[in-house]
Amino acid sequence: MRPHPPLPGLGPRERRIAEMIRVDHAGEYGAVQIYRGQKAVFDRIASKSRTAKIIGDMEAGEQEHLKTFDRLLSERNVRPTLMAPVWRIAGFGLGAATALMGERAAHACTEAVEEVIEEHYGRQGDDLNDDRELKRMVDAFRADEIAHKDKAVDEGAREAQGYAALSAVIKFGCRAAIRISEKI
Repeated sequence: MRPHPPLPGLGPRERRIAEMIRVDHAGEYGAVQIYRGQKAVFDRIASKSRTAKIIGDMEAGEQEHLKTFDRLLSERNVRPTLMAPVWRIAGFGLGAATALMGERAAHACTEAVEEVIEEHYGRQGDDLNDDRELKRMVDAFRADEIAHKDKAVDEGAREAQGYAALSAVIKFGCRAAIRISEKI
C-alpha cells in the first residue's frame, strides 16, 4: 500500500499528528459509548449496582479524555473521523451485548479494548518526542487505560465464558477501527 501524498499545506509529520488526534478522539468516543452500553444494562439490575459504579467511573475517565481530544481537534484544526455515527452504534452495541452476557464478559470487553489502546498509545508516545503536549497527554491517558484494564482483570475478565474468543474478536475490531479512523 503506497502512502497518500500530503494534504496541501501539511507536511508528512503534521499529517501524521492529525491522524493521531483523529484516531485518539474516535477511540475515546468509542470507549465512552461502550461504557454507556454496559451501564445501560447494569443500571437496570439492582444486584449489579457495584458493577454499574465501576463502569460509570471508567466512563467518566474516558469522558475527560474525550474532552481533551475535542479541544485538540478544534485547536489544531483536525477534522474528526467520519465514522463517528458508526462507532457510536457499534460501541454502545458492544457494551450492551457484553453486559447482557454478564459482568465478567463486560470486564473481558474492557480488558480487550484497553489492551489494544494501551499498545496504541504506547506506539504513539514513542513517536511523539517532538510534540511534548501531545506526548504528555498520550502517556497520561495510557496510564489511565492500563488502570482500567487491570481493574477489569481484577473483576474477573479472564473468567468470562468464551474469554479467548471474545477477547480476540474485540481486539480485532478495535485494531480495525483504529486503522479506519486514522484515514476516514
